[in-house]
Order: sequence, then structure tokens, then C-alpha cells
Amino acid sequence: MKILLVAGARPNFMKVAPLVEALRSAQADHPDLEILLVHTGQHYDERMSRAFFTDLDLPRPDVDLEVGSGTHAEQTGRVMIAFEALLFERKPDWVVVVGDVNSTVACALAAKKLCIKVAHVEAGLRSRDWTMPEEVNRVVTDVLCDALFTTDTLASENLIGEGIERSKIHFVGNVMIDTLLKHSERAAALRQWEQLGLQPRRYGVLTLHRPGNVDLPEVFAGIVNALEAVQQFLPLAFPVHPRTRRMAETFGLWQRMEAMPNLRLLEPLGYLEMLSLTAASALILTDSGGLQEEAVVLGVPCITLRPNTERPITISVGANQLVGNDPEEIVAAVRARVAAGGNSFRRPDKWDGQAARRIAQILLDS
Repeated sequence: MKILLVAGARPNFMKVAPLVEALRSAQADHPDLEILLVHTGQHYDERMSRAFFTDLDLPRPDVDLEVGSGTHAEQTGRVMIAFEALLFERKPDWVVVVGDVNSTVACALAAKKLCIKVAHVEAGLRSRDWTMPEEVNRVVTDVLCDALFTTDTLASENLIGEGIERSKIHFVGNVMIDTLLKHSERAAALRQWEQLGLQPRRYGVLTLHRPGNVDLPEVFAGIVNALEAVQQFLPLAFPVHPRTRRMAETFGLWQRMEAMPNLRLLEPLGYLEMLSLTAASALILTDSGGLQEEAVVLGVPCITLRPNTERPITISVGANQLVGNDPEEIVAAVRARVAAGGNSFRRPDKWDGQAARRIAQILLDS
């Protein structure tokens, strides 16, 4: 059996790493098992991409397609063309895609058209927001796949409601949590907060990159207004996505943020550095998906700067709160969460560090 694993963008690496480990552990009992790791190169900045292979103990990919950036259509098309050629050459039995980036749907579509079986890790997540490219990628990928691995029962119910055959759906848990649990001690030892002159549980971590938040000048300016108020009572560490910085500079907001004394603008961080920072924080402010999930296990309250989430389980267990991007609501939510203090949240079923092993076994038994 030949299994080809695809990683395209930074969030994918945390999901692929435990799968590589689980499948390689199985090779002793399955000597005919061949594993190929493919990096599409959708994120090509060293700090945003390749450094993660070091952090997560991932081997260098067997193939790097180096597709780079572009519009959604350009990027998806380039991935499909390059990946199809690879499929003709390597002829895998399974293609395993993860997450919801352009590489996910592109590789799934290219493989399915060649009648190669496709598995989707993190299937069934739905925001119901069709303005998000990720929602399109998620839905299209799930329709194509032969095996759908879900993180929680809500995701499985979404797939059943969409008419997906129950035999294809496997509730296995969350591979992101596999990675977090494996590396939490290494991350804690970095004491990243100390290097920034911060005190544990007395600062917040911010991430911001969604087009709905940073592409419209009036919306982005409103969020900056909120940050100006928040940083006066809660210092914020802000690893800035390259695209977010570019938009901030374009809209004349970068200098405003630089002038805020308690807003620490950082270069993008590696996985361990980021985990070290979030684990010791008092609060996470984000429009990311993965951080909402990590907050549950870390016991750090999360405020999501979006009107919806594809990870409603994080709200169900009390870890996450949706506030959108209204400045007053953001400030009020942060004040309330800071006043309430830290929490220990109920961990969803099967978020136990064993999700990748379950996936590997299902693939090997297929």
C-alpha cells in the first residue's frame, strides 16, 4: 500500500505530523507500506512553512511542488496541474488531505479524477458562511472523499445531514490535539513570554488574517481601535501574518499599531514558539480556526473575531465566544473574560492524543 500525505499551508503541518508518525510506526507490521509526504508550497515563507517541519519533527517532504501564491483560481489550478503529474508518477493507493486550504480541494479533485481513493482529515466542519473560501473547500472536498475523518460528533452529524454515506464517516478525534499534547512540554520550556517581557496569565495573544477583518479599511481600522483600548489594560502579543502587515501598511494602520506601548508586534512564529506563548496567556483573540481548538485543551479562554465558526464544539464546552469585529463588543468581551479569570474546559471525546493512530488503522484496514 502506498499512502500519499499532502501538506499545503501552515495549519496543515500540525495535522500531518502525527499522521506521518503513526503510519511510520505501523511500517514494522506492514513492510509493504510506503508513505510519501508532499508539500504543495502554498505557504512558501521560511517562517510560515518550512520551519514547522523542524518544530514538529517532520522529515523533509519527499516532494515540494513549490506552487507559491496567487488568486484562489491560480493557486488551485497550479496545485492540480503539478499534483496530477505526481500522481501519474507515484500511483498511490490513497491520497490523504487535511484541513480546508486550496491545496486540500485541489489535490482531492486531481486524485478523484484519476480514480484514486481520497481521505479527508478534519472532515465535516461547517461555518455555513459561503463568503469564506475555506467553506467552499471543505464542502467540495467532503463530497469527493472515500473516507472522512471527523474531529467531533457535530462534524459527523453535518456529513450525515448532507447525505454522505455513513460507512465513509469515521469519528476519530482531533489530530491537532495529538500534536499539541506531544509538544506541550517542549513549548513550555521555551518561555516565549519571558523573552517578550510579559508575565504568565497577564497578557493576551492575538492573531488576525481573515479577509473579512483585514481587507476592508473601515473594518480593520475598527479592530485597531479596539486593540488600542484593550492593550491599555491587557498587554497583547501579536504575531503578524505577512498579508495582515501588508494591508495594515496599505491602510495607514501600521504606524498606529507600532505606537501602542502594550501591543507587541512580532514576526510570524514557529509552532513551538506560538504554543509557548498561547499556553501561558490569559486570553486568545483570533480569527483562526485551529487556535479555537487549542484553547480548549490549554484552558485559555478564546474570543473569536468572527460572526461564525466551523468549530462550534469549542463554544459548547465553554472555551470560545464569538464576537465578530465590532470594536465595542470586542473590548467588552475582553474585559469580561479577563475579569472572569482562567478556566478548565471539558475536553471533547477522543481529543486524547490518539486520533492519528485511529486514522492509520482505518487506512491500513481498508
